[in-house]
Amino acid sequence: MSDELERRVRQVRSRVAARAWGYRQRRHARGVWMRLRRILADAQAAYVISESDAALLVAEGFRAEAVGRELEPAKIILFVPAARVARLTRAREIPVSLEVELLEAPALALVRFP
Repeated sequence: MSDELERRVRQVRSRVAARAWGYRQRRHARGVWMRLRRILADAQAAYVISESDAALLVAEGFRAEAVGRELEPAKIILFVPAARVARLTRAREIPVSLEVELLEAPALALVRFP
């Protein structure tokens, strides 16, 4: 086999291995990333809140989204009206995207689109 053909074979095998790894990771996640993306698609704004504020909101009757418990580390994700988030003194707005800030936050308050 020529050197050029061997190089192309290595490239194809490398792409196939990377694709198989990605599929395996998604299968082990059992769709959690798709469910998280679906939750974020409904959110107009996202706020990092403290765990104590999240516990207070849950006590007020706001329901924690199940996808938050499926993540590691688990987090509390709540849909809360914008007026209620404005009363939280330590809420910090972050972009609504799968970025580091959102993934590292222990608790999130999301505001739905009107």
